[in-house]
Amino acid sequence: MAVTGLEGELPLIRQYRDWIQKGPSEDDPERARFFTDGVVVLDTNVLLSLYEYTPSARRQVLDALRNVQSRLWLPHQVGLEFVQNRHRVITGRQKALQEGRRILQNKLRDAKTAVKEARSHTQRMLIKYAQDIQASNDLDAKISNRAIEDLFSDWSATLGEQLSKLSEYDITISPGTAGDDVLSQVAILFGDRIADPPNPEQIRQRVEEASEYRFPNLIPPGFMDSGKETALSSSGDFLLWEEAITHMAASGDRSHLLFVSNDTKEDWYQPKGEGRSAARPWPILANELRQRTGAELRMETPGDFFRGINRFLHAEIAEATYAEIDRASENSIGAVITEQDAINTHPPSNISSAALDAAGLEDSILGNVDDATSRRLLLWWLIGATAQLELRPRFDDEPDVHVAPATRSTKQPDPRWIPGIRLHLGEWPYRSSSWIAPWFAQAVNDASRRDRKILQVLAAQQLAFETAE
Repeated sequence: MAVTGLEGELPLIRQYRDWIQKGPSEDDPERARFFTDGVVVLDTNVLLSLYEYTPSARRQVLDALRNVQSRLWLPHQVGLEFVQNRHRVITGRQKALQEGRRILQNKLRDAKTAVKEARSHTQRMLIKYAQDIQASNDLDAKISNRAIEDLFSDWSATLGEQLSKLSEYDITISPGTAGDDVLSQVAILFGDRIADPPNPEQIRQRVEEASEYRFPNLIPPGFMDSGKETALSSSGDFLLWEEAITHMAASGDRSHLLFVSNDTKEDWYQPKGEGRSAARPWPILANELRQRTGAELRMETPGDFFRGINRFLHAEIAEATYAEIDRASENSIGAVITEQDAINTHPPSNISSAALDAAGLEDSILGNVDDATSRRLLLWWLIGATAQLELRPRFDDEPDVHVAPATRSTKQPDPRWIPGIRLHLGEWPYRSSSWIAPWFAQAVNDASRRDRKILQVLAAQQLAFETAE
């Protein structure tokens, strides 16, 4: 319900209007002001989504953003997270594109095997129950191995040709900026409208406020990140929020803040209920911004935001591009977990349990690994390996995991990695041609004989899968 007219003048109604209203509406008469006059803040996930779009969609999105370019503002926290995480997003794309052909060949190989097994099964049934040897021989002629190979060869060529076309969507990356056109475009888009880094004392105070007061009391934003490896890494959303408030308070001309994010978790959005059929941004966020700065807040997902740019600023965005924006928003949680991410991120308990079950391991295996970092790496690896080897179905919001327990190489990948001969004879097939991650070696050596064998077999299967032609 909207608070209007005489009701809106009553002190109680006016003071608590953020809680009384059901949430932002597309038809809100004030919405246009956020697009025409407001400060626009794009969350890190919105910028990283630029890497997920096709080149044509990316061009349209960047063109649309130029309609609000003069009012875009980049918090230091967003800029920092963007440059830190672009590598893992690009790496994830590259790995998916590189693995596409190998996965295709594995799927086709399995399909050919299934057809041959179906033919053999039918032949056995014909002979066992009908003694029809002729019909069995006819199947050999009609569905011969040569016919199967020829048929799948054509399909393989067709599918492979389509995969080859995907190379045009690849993005290269180097230690600098070479090859990353997205980074250059984002830099041009924001120009000098970038926040300076807060001073260390200010960051310390904000992290303490988040970890000691706001998060324990479930005050948004960011309280669902509590429990990450460090208090600082848990406080990213709150640091961003504080930067936005400081920026809005610095000038009386800044009366509207439009915050755009894929993140609709419960530490930004209040779940539906109390007569509301959909989640809404937490009322306390708009109330806090108004109390501390006098400005109004509107939060939108990327899809709603770009449709708003089209509506109010007449940007040219095709329906296919909207579909890509919505798809990238839905998949934003499905990020790539690298080894560094795994060290700093608790794996979701539901996915962890599913991975342990799929591997045939008990929760007790974790108790044998004393080091918390090794324990977390082990869990993330199990999540990635069991999904990659299709030992279990993926969860809808499950990230890709790039955590390697071993590698086959003549060169030691890192001084901490140990040679494969340190693993148990008869249990590890690559003893003379592999290097083992230290956390995996610890997990193997600390495990029971049964669990030790499961871990090494799973790692060997994954290594064979990744090195298959």
